[in-house]
Amino acid sequence: MIIIQLAGGLGNQMQQYAIYHKFKKLHPEETVKLDTSWYTDTKRDYLGTERELELGLFEGLPMEVCSEEEKRIYTGGGTVKKAMRKLFPESSSIFTESAMYHQDLFELRDKYISGYFACPLYYEDVMDELRELYRFPAHRDPEARKIQEQLLEEVANRPSVSVSIRRGDYLNEQNEPLFGNIATERYYESAMNLFLGRDPKTHFYIFTNDPEYIRQRYTDEERYTVVTHNAAPQDSLLDIQLMSRCMGNICANSTFSLWGGRLNNRSDRTRVKPLRMRNNQVSEPHKMHTYWKDWILIDREGEIV
Repeated sequence: MIIIQLAGGLGNQMQQYAIYHKFKKLHPEETVKLDTSWYTDTKRDYLGTERELELGLFEGLPMEVCSEEEKRIYTGGGTVKKAMRKLFPESSSIFTESAMYHQDLFELRDKYISGYFACPLYYEDVMDELRELYRFPAHRDPEARKIQEQLLEEVANRPSVSVSIRRGDYLNEQNEPLFGNIATERYYESAMNLFLGRDPKTHFYIFTNDPEYIRQRYTDEERYTVVTHNAAPQDSLLDIQLMSRCMGNICANSTFSLWGGRLNNRSDRTRVKPLRMRNNQVSEPHKMHTYWKDWILIDREGEIV
């Protein structure tokens, strides 16, 4: 059996589900399940924000969840067993992500797998299937549904670019050393100028957790639209839907915004992301271009690498 832990926010859950789907596709003879218990214990606080299991917000997303007994087979045990896992990790029943990309991940058998798996190399070959699986619901609120439908039509019929700007929890004392000063103002200026150089009529749709700051920073309503009607946590996945329909995507160092680019299937798409996701990562450009094929990478100084 393979059990994959779900943890973190929606973007991370989508990555973990992508690993789950890939395992099931490659090894149909293997029992593959998801562990959702992270969302019922004290670890649900992630980056200073309480997280909920949101995969169920997608319509009809198939998933098989493991039982506590099944999880305990792999993760249980006393002090001696835990010590043995540390001493001999290769023989452990638990696999924990420790690198940006594990080439042999899908060769694992009989393991409990824990990690966030942001590298698209893991699942780029099943992205068409994932686009079909991640079916977005209609907005729960009739007025917000009208706004969503109007914006979906807009972004499909003009030179549209989504811009994800994450502030809020990324600026607090806990997270700023790890996530701050990556998607800088120079990064966004360079990315926007890239699109404006191609088409001066480009319109930017900004998605943010700090709309008041953004409205003060980007005041030209002819150039920018700040998207706020999906602010409730149970509606936020509809921001990903809007991002995915834009001609271009400027992502933050956030897995949530990356899924807007990943699900973008337009033939004219251009996708931009920061060179690195965390300040403690060593992001060698040649490796990053291997991992992020067909993406434009921009560093914190605004340089295309």
